[in-house]
Amino acid sequence: MYILVILAFIGVAAGIVAAVFITDYVSKRGVKINYFLWRIRIFKYVQDYKRLTLEETGKVGPWYYVLSTGWPLALIFSLAFLILKGIGHIQ
Repeated sequence: MYILVILAFIGVAAGIVAAVFITDYVSKRGVKINYFLWRIRIFKYVQDYKRLTLEETGKVGPWYYVLSTGWPLALIFSLAFLILKGIGHIQ
């Protein structure tokens, strides 16, 4: 069942990589990045990325989907691990 922990870490890592690429993308298109508050403002940058890619290509960019699935999957796998551990299925 420790595969759940590995999958959770993969989800977090994918989300972080996507967040970095999203930040780079919006920065190159004139969005001012506040690196001091980056962890708080990343969701604003994600929305900017979605808007910019829709305007430029007519569809949402791929990093939006990587981030919007990576972090929720990490949460789901983490919770599944904790629940299974709590009921005694994982030693």
